[in-house]
Amino acid sequence: MDISYLHPQFILNEKGDKTAVIISLDKYNKLVEDLMDLAKMAEKRDEPSISHDKVLEELKNEGLL
Repeated sequence: MDISYLHPQFILNEKGDKTAVIISLDKYNKLVEDLMDLAKMAEKRDEPSISHDKVLEELKNEGLL
């Protein structure tokens, strides 16, 4: 996975090992939002799916389309 788009800055210990990372607050917030979305998807993984046509039908029946 390429994380270069985050433009991370690393904190190194005395041995030169990476121990922490600094990224912009905007990029951090986007990562947290993505993680929350993935967690929600994982929670719903076992729920039955609905076809696109069925969703359109239901929206039309409810007057939303």
